[in-house]
Amino acid sequence: MIKIIGAILIILATTWTGFEAARHFNERPRQLRLLKSALQSLEAEIMYGHTPLHEASRRLAAQMTKPLSTFFESFAKKLTYSETTVRDAWEGSLNEVWKQTALKHGEFEIMKQFGETLGRHDRVSQQKQIQLTLTHLEREEADAFDRQAKYEKLVKSLGFLSGLLVVILLM
Repeated sequence: MIKIIGAILIILATTWTGFEAARHFNERPRQLRLLKSALQSLEAEIMYGHTPLHEASRRLAAQMTKPLSTFFESFAKKLTYSETTVRDAWEGSLNEVWKQTALKHGEFEIMKQFGETLGRHDRVSQQKQIQLTLTHLEREEADAFDRQAKYEKLVKSLGFLSGLLVVILLM
């Protein structure tokens, strides 16, 4: 009886581990969609609302879910309360929040490059930079969907099957 309970617990633990690992594959495309939506909103605020960058970031933080809301909130605070450049505030906020996201290094580099151009150009040039960044993020999103389709089910199954293997080896 104890062996059966132990076997069930092992299978449950490894299955849960597999599902947690698969959640990362599911979370990345969702966060990329949110990031693209945030940049489109930022574009609208800059182009049509003539909103200052710190105010636009504060509005975006209110609209987004975590961890992206944390990023825009941190960015707005850095712009408002510290003597820093837009580039440094953007990069500092990226570094603070990035580990909380499911996003990869490629997206980090895209966002870092975007931050280097943010606030340096007129509105039309800024709009072009946002469109370029959105194009790069769409490419990354397509990659994220491909990886999700390939690996999400595999990782879930692998968690369950590794639990079965451990149980069989212990019996």
